[in-house]
Amino acid sequence: MQASQLHRDSHMSKRLCYQPIQGADTYCFSQLCSSAGNQRAQLNVDDIGDRYCTLESSSGSQGYAAHNSTSNVTFSSNGSTISQQDSRSNPSDQHNSIDYAYGSPVSGSSITDDLSDFRHKLRELESVMLGPDSDVIDSFDSIFQEGTENPEMGTWGQVMDVITKGSLKKILIACAKAVSDNDVLMAQWLMDELRKMVSVCGEPMQRLGAYMLEGLVARLASSGSCIYKSLRCKEPARAELLSYMHILYEVCPYFKFGYMSANGAIAEAMKDEDRVHIIDFQISQGTQWITLIQAFASRPGRPPHIRITGIDDPASAYARGGGLDIVGRRLSKLAKLYNVPFEFHSAAISGCDVQQKNLSIRRGEALAVNFAFMLHHMPDESVSTENHRDRLLRLVKGLSPKVVTVVEQESNTNTAAFYPRFIETLDYYNAMFESIDVTLPRQHKERINIEQHCLAREVVNILACEGAERVERHELLGKWRLRFAMAGFTAYPLSSLVNATIKTLLDNYSNRYRIEEREGALYLGWMDRDLVASCAWK
Repeated sequence: MQASQLHRDSHMSKRLCYQPIQGADTYCFSQLCSSAGNQRAQLNVDDIGDRYCTLESSSGSQGYAAHNSTSNVTFSSNGSTISQQDSRSNPSDQHNSIDYAYGSPVSGSSITDDLSDFRHKLRELESVMLGPDSDVIDSFDSIFQEGTENPEMGTWGQVMDVITKGSLKKILIACAKAVSDNDVLMAQWLMDELRKMVSVCGEPMQRLGAYMLEGLVARLASSGSCIYKSLRCKEPARAELLSYMHILYEVCPYFKFGYMSANGAIAEAMKDEDRVHIIDFQISQGTQWITLIQAFASRPGRPPHIRITGIDDPASAYARGGGLDIVGRRLSKLAKLYNVPFEFHSAAISGCDVQQKNLSIRRGEALAVNFAFMLHHMPDESVSTENHRDRLLRLVKGLSPKVVTVVEQESNTNTAAFYPRFIETLDYYNAMFESIDVTLPRQHKERINIEQHCLAREVVNILACEGAERVERHELLGKWRLRFAMAGFTAYPLSSLVNATIKTLLDNYSNRYRIEEREGALYLGWMDRDLVASCAWK
């Protein structure tokens, strides 16, 4: 999630207050908990090249070309540089790059002309990949049919009936079906209707509909790559982007939930260790580790020696304002303030390129690995024969970590064909937009910027792009379990104390949020929709 970096962009350390807690078994979780309470246009396929973009978002990393190299920098807790290797030019990452041509045909998501055979094949695929987790097609076909007076009137008649009733959700679904079937005439007709109904200042479905319409237009015109690149060339100023990310982090608990649960599992696993090495595969601003350093500082006796290896794609330098050395200096300064022995090792490299030599493994250190909102960006077997998603898990397992933490969006958009992927995206992001709606007024200019710059890009990428260019590839926890089991991991149960601590987080938010513990994992949802899942492995 692009917005998953927002927590690391906010300067939360000024707002964290920790009191010493007696007792070796509870100090970490009490310390981790104490911070939670305190935080609180017209579109036309024919001229799409000129007028398709209704959004004003994305990545202006071109100003930081100097950071597009593999580098390793080490810092100590006194802030000084311990070692620095010469930078080497790093070939652009073909799996995450958006700079090559988009070549998937609009009809590429069609499995068969026979709908019943399509459903049967989809169920077979789902049963193999996900078990009983999903039955998207039937459930949303029923949504489309619901309220239609004569289901047998034919496609055009049904669509006319839906338009007459003015259901934005059903018209979006009908338009997606037309795009999926490459029915250009129907799709353009429905897009004209949708333009009259969507608004970035309206209700949650109207706002989300504006961005989903963007993705539909791009896909129909086979210009997903162009649209996505356009979004990435109009990045707001770095300070503004950080502000949008920080606001989203404050008004929604998704990210706090994920990072608190990960830190809690690490704190518990390392409570008796004297030397701790944490590998963070998407460190961004590094703010996640502020609370953990403070918690370790309050440990009875003396704090452990902490070494963090921070991995991040060089493209993130824009949001960070520079290279990973910024993160190293910031965390080293904090650790010195709390008298915690500390080292920082940076690896400015894409996850697809990570090898064991980049991880600076040392004997005698207890290892923790953190995958927070990161793994879904790794291409799997459906994208590349290299299958970096599973390769990374096998690599980490070979390091014999004491704990591995995973936080991911609970959504199924990885291998799903376009139409069911559209349905899933509509359901998932509608819940997110609804949750934002209860906190920020609809005319709040910052809310519009948050949704455009932090969420819209994800939606467009999911809908308009295919192959290696589609980098937002979420999977349900059931599939992540299979991947971890195949890599040789076993579940590491989350502490009931950690879970109870995290549940107090929701006291500061709407009562429509819910936390549920299932099969050793923790889920955060909005009403009846799971949004984020957290679990641990060893």
